[in-house]
Amino acid sequence: MKKRIAILGSTGSIGSQTLRVIDEQPELFTVEVLTANSNAELLINQAITYLPNVVVIGDKNKYTKVSDALIGYDIKVYAGEDSISQIMEMDTIDIVLIGITGLTALVPILTALKNKKRIALANKECIVVAGELISKTALEYGGQIIPVDSEHSAIFQCLMGEINNPIEKIVLTASGGPFLNKSQVYIKNASPAQALAHPNWNMGNKVTIDSATLMNKGLEAIEARWLFDLDYSKIDVLIHPQSIVHSLVYFSDGSVKTQLSVPDMRIPIQFALTYPQRLATSFQPLDLIQIGTLDFLQPDVKKFRNLALAFKALEIGGNMPCIINAANDIGVQAFLDGKIGILHISDIVEQSMNTIPRIEKPGLSDYFETDILTRKKAIELIK
Repeated sequence: MKKRIAILGSTGSIGSQTLRVIDEQPELFTVEVLTANSNAELLINQAITYLPNVVVIGDKNKYTKVSDALIGYDIKVYAGEDSISQIMEMDTIDIVLIGITGLTALVPILTALKNKKRIALANKECIVVAGELISKTALEYGGQIIPVDSEHSAIFQCLMGEINNPIEKIVLTASGGPFLNKSQVYIKNASPAQALAHPNWNMGNKVTIDSATLMNKGLEAIEARWLFDLDYSKIDVLIHPQSIVHSLVYFSDGSVKTQLSVPDMRIPIQFALTYPQRLATSFQPLDLIQIGTLDFLQPDVKKFRNLALAFKALEIGGNMPCIINAANDIGVQAFLDGKIGILHISDIVEQSMNTIPRIEKPGLSDYFETDILTRKKAIELIK
């Protein structure tokens, strides 16, 4: 039987690439649900192409536009964030691809896990902010999380078959982004266009800026702590400019396992959808002869302060990861809007960490309250 896929955030980068993966394997997958926040035009086009059972437009003001465009198609149309959570209860969904960003994905993730869905997770923020809650929910209800980020997918694959074998440490690899070999002065004066010019990956604007500041790797370290139940002291980062080695796992016997592939997000997306099977694709194969050299460098945490701040938040725990996530989110948008320089993002994150009240054992409502407080504080700092 075909696996029925719900794609939350189908009009974004990850969602669009997931549809390309489905196009590669039409005999194995069918699109059951498509959702978008506000891109009604693309959602309509996707719905007409893939004919899902349900579409949801997050912006309620665009419900009529989507609904009218799909008259005559056997497609149910809903609107609003609550609808996205409610459809996670549908028994016609086998796999949920979480491609939407931010904490708006948290309730849908929890609902999907409570309904024993497999989640292909491409949302960083929710696992960073509420990783303990998500992990407990998956364990309690029998839901399954397969990471889609290339680094976490690599770790997941390296751990297959390693039950009860202790991990010495994991190493997340980072490309270094567009500013790897640039001076502090260059970075200070960099424009959003320069920061968005990632050398290897095709990603959305937020993730690309996070890659440029190395915050992306800091958030991934926090993710890894919860996805793989590791102490922060067993998580490390290396710069790997070629983006071929996606992460490494060190074991107690001195062995190191890694997963290599060309930098193409469709590879981890497909693996999350087909796990534990691996299927042939038309994706570009890895040619190590052509690549020639694989380089590894220590990250410069003085130049890229966000990485050090993220590890500090990981060590402190509680609601501190929530604080850095929210402050960084506001800082990135301010940089994209031309209000601040890119180096000021780390200043906003650090000041937020120093001023927002710490909660050692936060609950669900605490996460949302911390997120709101931090965003208000970050906006004040920018003004």
